[in-house]
Amino acid sequence: MDKLDRAILHILQTDCTRAVGDIAEQIGLGTTACWRRIQKLEEAGIIRGRVALLDGKKLNVGVIVFVSIKTTQHNAQWLDSFRAAVASIEEVVEVYRMAGDTDYLLRVAVPDVAAYDAVYKQLIKVPGLSDISSSFSMEQIKYSTSLPLRYAP
Repeated sequence: MDKLDRAILHILQTDCTRAVGDIAEQIGLGTTACWRRIQKLEEAGIIRGRVALLDGKKLNVGVIVFVSIKTTQHNAQWLDSFRAAVASIEEVVEVYRMAGDTDYLLRVAVPDVAAYDAVYKQLIKVPGLSDISSSFSMEQIKYSTSLPLRYAP
């Protein structure tokens, strides 16, 4: 990956709707060469997809809950069933397996506490959980989908 690839990625992280010709012109490349680089970045899995970022508040899911989960189970079969369970809950928008005191961290988007309670009732059906702790976000200070590119090889 060179500086042109990083420049392309920077532009696409900011606005993936930009025309290839506009991107090429901004970084000083021909349109075809730029398009080929984008295709290679997609084939390599560096560009995983192109999406629209939605406003949760305007869609009535502006309450963000971080859910810390501890489990008594640490085996592949349980992990597969846990993955399936959280994947089936639309309000769970991110799931991380953690090191440390918390085994899993979830980010949940809901309209209110009552909606989160419904999610909580789904989570407690998962066997093998020893603790579920919820923290409600009061304010979003920083949010970005852009990754730092200076570490890219």
